[in-house]
Amino acid sequence: MEISVVVPIYNEEGNIPQMYERLTKVLKEICSSYEIIFVNDFSKDNSLSIIKDLSKKDNSVQYISFSRNFGHQVAVSAGLDYSKGDAVAIIDGDLQDPPELIKEMYAKYKEGYKVVYAKRSARKGVNIFKKAAYKLFYRILDKLTEVKIPLDTGDFRLIDRVIINHLKQMPERNKFLRGQIAWIGYKQTCVEYVRDPRFSGKTGYSFSKLMKLAIDGITGFSSRPLKFASNMELLFLYFLSVLLFTH
Repeated sequence: MEISVVVPIYNEEGNIPQMYERLTKVLKEICSSYEIIFVNDFSKDNSLSIIKDLSKKDNSVQYISFSRNFGHQVAVSAGLDYSKGDAVAIIDGDLQDPPELIKEMYAKYKEGYKVVYAKRSARKGVNIFKKAAYKLFYRILDKLTEVKIPLDTGDFRLIDRVIINHLKQMPERNKFLRGQIAWIGYKQTCVEYVRDPRFSGKTGYSFSKLMKLAIDGITGFSSRPLKFASNMELLFLYFLSVLLFTH
């Protein structure tokens, strides 16, 4: 198997058919053997039935379906564990990330890079406040973490099998894949693109889920929150001892 593509899905019934068509066209152009793995994260719409129909018509389509909603990072991790390709691409199912960019990623991979991540140069259909919030998040994350995670990147990337083998040995329950992949190392590069608006439906990433992802990233790849908590505890104990000895 040359390429696997992992597509996490949560309520994407309006996007799956076009995602499948665009992915299939690209993959047929760049390799002779591939698989598309849809990971259904307990969708409440018709996503699963659409995926099942595709898998019946096309042997290259595989799927995993969860018994409850486990979240985006767990869905991607499950797809990576299940994948068989020498190279594996990760792409969200909302068509904001263009499947056609995998062709450019694969060309970079063939040059010897083990990780090729997609870097957003601009976002279409996002208001100025959200753009500012995203930009601020990535820069705060960069300042707080010891591991240098590439700015303005998500999970859209193509990785070598060796990276997946390392990920399988990392037991973290609260996954933050872009941080883990950056920490693993190896030869990495990027391709730039303009992110499109969501093709259909509503985002499954609520504010609370985005905050959880941010916290997982900061706490998982920085000792500063722990040091801050430790310093606050020492400060509290100091003031407590002062109060006890002065009474």
